[in-house]
Amino acid sequence: MRKLSSIVAGLLTLACSFALAQSGDFKVTLLGTGVPNPRPERFSQSTLVEAGSQKLVFDMGRGVTIRLWQLKLPMGRIDAHFITHFHSDHLVGLPDLWLTGWLRPPYGQRQKPFLIYGPPGTKRLMEGLQTAFAADIEIRLVDEQNPPAGIAVEAREFDAPAVVYERDGVKVSSFVVDHGDVIKPAVGYRIDYDGRSVVISGDTRLTEEIVRQSKGVDLLIHEVAAIDPKLLARSPAFQRIFAHHVSPEQAGTVFARAQPKLAVYSHIARYEDPQTPAPNDADIVRETRKTYAGPLAVGVDLMQFDIGAKGIAISVVQ
Repeated sequence: MRKLSSIVAGLLTLACSFALAQSGDFKVTLLGTGVPNPRPERFSQSTLVEAGSQKLVFDMGRGVTIRLWQLKLPMGRIDAHFITHFHSDHLVGLPDLWLTGWLRPPYGQRQKPFLIYGPPGTKRLMEGLQTAFAADIEIRLVDEQNPPAGIAVEAREFDAPAVVYERDGVKVSSFVVDHGDVIKPAVGYRIDYDGRSVVISGDTRLTEEIVRQSKGVDLLIHEVAAIDPKLLARSPAFQRIFAHHVSPEQAGTVFARAQPKLAVYSHIARYEDPQTPAPNDADIVRETRKTYAGPLAVGVDLMQFDIGAKGIAISVVQ
């Protein structure tokens, strides 16, 4: 693990310093910070929250199993899984996590049902996966004698806003976000533990509810979409996609009003074509600074935030 001082310049931008404390009992790891683009350095969206005894995964995009094992965290050790909405880049890693986490090698070892929470449609999704992989499951039950409980599914749906999970002092609350007129349901999550809090925006347009949920939180993890205005003007396809997300300048207004101790970008969408390069981290930060001057991090995969009583320690797992 490399501490902040050895991270490549430009990877992370902070407006103030945070204590590099030792690992505590409330830690967030960005497992995937990308979008559907098949980029090996940025898998698609997934976030791990470790609070007290609980290990929770929010969204399960491409590569979630790889990132978890890079952390040496067995997939079967995850206590609960959460869905924000049903776009594929938030879900394509779900069957991998469910199936691979059941296997007996050290990276798997799930002994109990796969517990998953999500808005209406979650049960249908999991029923479909059980049907799709029925042959694989039947074979492994007989051939490898894997425990039946480890491949069982416990899918729990909720209508946001709602408290969806409470265990060992950890509370997970859902709230409604606006990801577009036809992309419903779509939710964000707030995780509270021992007087500290994290908000995960999910995919959203500029949403007042995120400001309300994030007032004074320790960590606000927010999506962002960046595009050159000239490219946006000439591309109807990008206009439709961009209309479902938040620009850096818009996100800055959310951060300025919510005043989190640290704002973090994840699910970072950058649009390009052969004539126009994608915005880089510096471009995103520059646009954000038009509306927000506070602490800001541009996330990368395996970036960790250790939330302590006196500050937030930031590192990147190698």
